[in-house]
Amino acid sequence: MASKSADLPDGHVLIPIEDPDDPRIAAFRDIRERDLTGRQGRFIAEGTVVLRMLAAAHKAQGAFAAESILILKNRLSGVANILAEFPVDVPVYVAEAPVLDAIAGFHLHRGILALGRRVGDASSDDLISRLPASSLVLVGCGISNHDNMGAMFRNAAAFHADAVLLDGTSCDPLYRKALRVSVGSVLAVPYHRGGDAVDMLERLAAAGFAIWSLSPNGETEIRQIPRSERMALVIGTEGDGLPQSVLSRFHTARIAQSAQLDSLNAGTASGLALYQMAGAIGRI
Repeated sequence: MASKSADLPDGHVLIPIEDPDDPRIAAFRDIRERDLTGRQGRFIAEGTVVLRMLAAAHKAQGAFAAESILILKNRLSGVANILAEFPVDVPVYVAEAPVLDAIAGFHLHRGILALGRRVGDASSDDLISRLPASSLVLVGCGISNHDNMGAMFRNAAAFHADAVLLDGTSCDPLYRKALRVSVGSVLAVPYHRGGDAVDMLERLAAAGFAIWSLSPNGETEIRQIPRSERMALVIGTEGDGLPQSVLSRFHTARIAQSAQLDSLNAGTASGLALYQMAGAIGRI
């Protein structure tokens, strides 16, 4: 039975869940297994910060919407102000710790989950066409590590990138861990995932972007990149880096570092390079 909460505004109700097999929370069941099998356009937002970002994205009526929320009972008072930002038709389920852990399939110490879905996915051409005259774009090619993916989105948000473009071989940024590492920035920075990297970069070049591909052997040190009104930073897969088909077509840049190490991971490299490029374009 639903109940009114003194912590939530009028119209919002809490729905107690006492049985882990309750069909109303089926989408939250066995989270790690579902991480592997996929959610067909849906995703799990975990933790207070990501819940807040989902609330903002839902309220903006953009690319993401919330379907339901599942909260540990003793966490309610701490997130009541965030829950109030969701429409009253988004159900808020509440459970005690043993029930919540049984639903998730592991101990969920954050105690905060939401089920979201992507409701809009502009093509890369549409996304590029909507970029402002002065633009900074982050491009990922073959990014397979979810921690690095999340870090790249967090860096993109921190350094005022207008969009993130990912080729079809990159992992899904809506994967639960990537979304968590991004502190919800995946829900805030416009992005498109799919297609061939070279084709995508050539479309950016045709739209007036100076393309800078990051490589340990890049010709230009990142601090020496000249200003351009439209700039794109290209980051490659962990280990192999960018393919020659990309490096041979566009400008290459490097981050000066110790000779004892051949490269940085994609998350760290994107942060350092975006900081420099955001400064060059006048964003910071």
